[in-house]
Amino acid sequence: MKTRRLPGTDLDLSIVGFGAWAIGGQHWGDDVTEARSIAALHEALALGVNWIDTAPIYGKGRSEEVIRKALADRPGAAIVATKVGVAWVGDHAQSQLTPANLRADLEATLTRLGTDCIDLLQVHWPCELGTPLEETFGALDTLRREGKFRYLGVCNYNAPTLAEIASITPIASLQTGYSLLRREAEHGLTTTARALDIGVLAYEPLGRGLLTNKYAFPPGFPASDMRRRDDRFQGSKFFRIQRLAADLAHVAGKLGVPTAAVAVGWVASRPGVTSVICGAKGPEQVREHVQAARLVDHPKVWSIVDQIAAKHGGNPR
Repeated sequence: MKTRRLPGTDLDLSIVGFGAWAIGGQHWGDDVTEARSIAALHEALALGVNWIDTAPIYGKGRSEEVIRKALADRPGAAIVATKVGVAWVGDHAQSQLTPANLRADLEATLTRLGTDCIDLLQVHWPCELGTPLEETFGALDTLRREGKFRYLGVCNYNAPTLAEIASITPIASLQTGYSLLRREAEHGLTTTARALDIGVLAYEPLGRGLLTNKYAFPPGFPASDMRRRDDRFQGSKFFRIQRLAADLAHVAGKLGVPTAAVAVGWVASRPGVTSVICGAKGPEQVREHVQAARLVDHPKVWSIVDQIAAKHGGNPR
């Protein structure tokens, strides 16, 4: 497993990170168990994945609690990145970036993770209540000086706002969706991050599983799986994407790796990307994802994948 330095920090992140949304046990189906989740985390660590991305809203804190259990007998084995700023309003998650909510949210996370300091704390998404950036990031600076976390990142912000935040306080990372199905980040966002020396952490590199080539027909997800309501898994969109996935599978077969490894490796090879966050519910998925590390330094592979993407319109959504 290769690592890359997150700019402006002393954190060397494996190019594949463990995405811990699904192990929160909410929105990803009925097959999530604590035992399987812990086994997935342990497999990731054994295969060289050295960082975990989670958030308080993943299972309403459950993901962080499972991570604490998984790392209980492995102190210091993983860099833990989590998020801050979201409050539950009934069943709706709302970004509330007031100083009071930021402090309360972070304190609750520290308790769930069983630690007194977070390696990388990320603002989950822009405020929905109009709190000024100076107020939000001034409060976060205070929490950082108090030793509650080491480095600060943001998620889901656009390029102009990212630049504005960076003028207020040091930012180490930007988390954004990025895959062969989702390339909006290439339209100025990754360029801005690179110019500001901010690392890009890419999530959903597999398009929620669409780029694994595991689905010949639209899958029948249970009501507990949010993909049941994702129109990319339905009708003509699904079949267009699966034609792309089939071409990726052909490349993967030539290389002797799973299709998922090609999709993940392509994202990891993109300019400015520090690491790719791969969600997993079990060890078998982790074993597929980490094989991307074998491919990332082979530009000829990505030239072929770029040609495939162009054949399918560059962004076949």
